[in-house]
Amino acid sequence: MAASPKSPIVIDSDLTFDIPPFAARCMEAAGNEWQASFEHPFLQALLDGTLDTERFRFYQMQDARYLEAYADACSIISVRFKDVERKLWFIDGARLSLVVERELHEEFGRKLGYTKEDIADLELSPSNRAYQNHLLVSAQKNTLLTAVAALAPCPWLYSDIGLLVNHRLPNLSESHPYADWLKTYADPAFVKYTNELLAHLQHLAEQFSDPDHHREAIEAFVLSSRYEHMFWEQAWSLQDWRAEPGERSEIAREGTQ
Repeated sequence: MAASPKSPIVIDSDLTFDIPPFAARCMEAAGNEWQASFEHPFLQALLDGTLDTERFRFYQMQDARYLEAYADACSIISVRFKDVERKLWFIDGARLSLVVERELHEEFGRKLGYTKEDIADLELSPSNRAYQNHLLVSAQKNTLLTAVAALAPCPWLYSDIGLLVNHRLPNLSESHPYADWLKTYADPAFVKYTNELLAHLQHLAEQFSDPDHHREAIEAFVLSSRYEHMFWEQAWSLQDWRAEPGERSEIAREGTQ
């Protein structure tokens, strides 16, 4: 069972979520999608250490490219804020995703046999490309409320995974093949970041109080939650752009009609 944001597992005072009202509404709408991530075989295998390295390598490389888009979205959002402190917070968020996460990816790149050049040349999976487009379109074209709502599931989900790690693996062994990855997201700093992001989301929900704005933002949050689940799936299935033979035949038939 996942660590539920509605009733978080309390490991210590630094590892709990402070969930404002609008974030709670978003989570309620995304409940099924959220739980699906924790039940996915990729995450289960990652936690118990049985995940094969090919799938983890695929995930890591796609994730490195996703984080570039996350940083871009944070940067765009920062430009749109007038308040200097909020502007700086999102600038720092962009830097965090590029610098701190890059260190983790570089470490696993050495272990798994890929370089920053390999990441730069990587073809995005269909799910990864779609998720990135969702973040960037939300940041550029929608309200700030929707832009931040689209961002929120990624850090919140991974912080939630960190709570699960602390609950299920309180004495995580260094022999666990993915110990470094798991410890990264079990760090209290990720919960702190999530709590701050949710506070920004609440501030914006109060600024954009129209029900239509709230509805659009909640839809963006739910869609990002679905993409998070799809991100596990694309790594589990080693997703690419090739259609299966039956799909190609169907496409061909449609093209002749």
